[in-house]
Parts: sequence; structure tokens; C-alpha cells
Amino acid sequence: MDALPPSFPPGAEPFQPAAFAFDAESEAEISRILARYPAEKQASGVIPLLWVVQFQMGRTTGSAWVPKVAMDVVAARLGMAPIRVYEVATFYLMFNLKPVGRWHLQVCTTTPCWLRDSDAVVKSCREATGIHHWGETSADGLFTMSEVECLGACANAPVIQVNVDYYEDLDGANTLELIEALRRGEPPAPGSMIGRQASSPVGGRTTLTEETEAQATEPTSEPGASERPLSKRPNDHNPTEPAPQAGKGS
Repeated sequence: MDALPPSFPPGAEPFQPAAFAFDAESEAEISRILARYPAEKQASGVIPLLWVVQFQMGRTTGSAWVPKVAMDVVAARLGMAPIRVYEVATFYLMFNLKPVGRWHLQVCTTTPCWLRDSDAVVKSCREATGIHHWGETSADGLFTMSEVECLGACANAPVIQVNVDYYEDLDGANTLELIEALRRGEPPAPGSMIGRQASSPVGGRTTLTEETEAQATEPTSEPGASERPLSKRPNDHNPTEPAPQAGKGS
């Protein structure tokens, strides 16, 4: 990767806000999350609460990330030492530690996507956004481009995760179309970009629905085969008949 997440604590980074508070929508979600855990295990909610932070930032500011001050708020809510929350936030790449663009292009370049030409997808992303290095944000602030490990949708490779949605079956051309649609504020429906359903075969399902050319021309049996009695193998006896017995003295 060209760039790694910044080390933490981040120090005097100018983009860090001075304060953070959960809004009403987030508070309702937090109540649902923490209800899953007993009182003495509230710290188990640290990952979902950090996700709530990131989602709120994206919803309210247009940039989905987790400020340090929000980590402190999560630590206080869960009764944890702040360093324990920092450890979680800096371990998982799903948490952005600095502001990102409105559309976060998380491009998978792991082996299955690479074998399906993710290089062309990367090239189109850079061409359409003007971004040259991983982790950078475009000059217009709309796009951030990150390299990620396997997204778990290998059957539909290559794949890009845009914010929280997957776009699959990409190539150079439809990646350009995707980014232009995002630029217009018209994100396509998530999923396959070539119209296939889930992980069904390209072109649609064919099993038991179509007769192939080979099947249509292949003879079903040899001429006269239907007139010949079926031969039996030595051990191919009728289960209703007694099995052959070994001879005496054998």
C-alpha cells in the first residue's frame, strides 16, 4: 500500500474537531446496541459504537470518519480507558482516522480481484478522480481512494466498496461510469454492474434450462442398442434375488 493510516494519538492535526456529541438518531441506535450486553460487559459494544460515530460523521458532515474526541466520548460511555478505544480504532481499517471524501472508493486488489483485472479498475479510478496515490482525496473533496484487502465477494470480482455498498463485476469502462454517476449524486443500485443476480453465471442461469449444441447433436445410444439385452457385471445382481454363494471348500 502507498499509504498507511496515521499513527495514533494523532497529535496536533488541524482537522480534529474540538468536541463531539451523539445526536438523537445515534443515541437511539446506541440504546439498541448496548441492550445486547449485560451491565458488566458494556465494553463489548466498542466496535459498533465506533461505527455509529463514523456513520454520524458521514451523515452530518459528508465525511465518514472517527475523530479522536469521539473515541474519548465512546470510552466514557463504555467505562473504558481511552487507550483501549484507540487500540480498536487503529487496528481495523474499516475505521477512517482522518476525513474522507463524500464517496470513499475502497478498491480490492487482492488475488481474486487482481486475476480479474483490478488493475484496470484502479486505473479508471485514478483517471476519473485525479487521485494518484492510495489514501488521497480528490481536489474537489468528493472522492477518497483506498486500497483494501479481500472484501469477501470474490465470485463477483473485481469489487469496489463505496462507503458501505459493494459494486461488483467491474471493469475499466463501467468503473468510469460508476464514478461519473457518483459525481452527479446518482449512485447506482449496489451489486453487479453487469446485471447478473448475486453470483449466478454471467449471462444468466443455464442449468436444466437450455440444451447445448453438443447435447442436441450427440446420439443418445448406439444404433440397435435398444434391441440388445442389457449385460450385467458379475456383482450386479438384483437385490431381490439371493446373493451368489461361494462354492464349497472355497
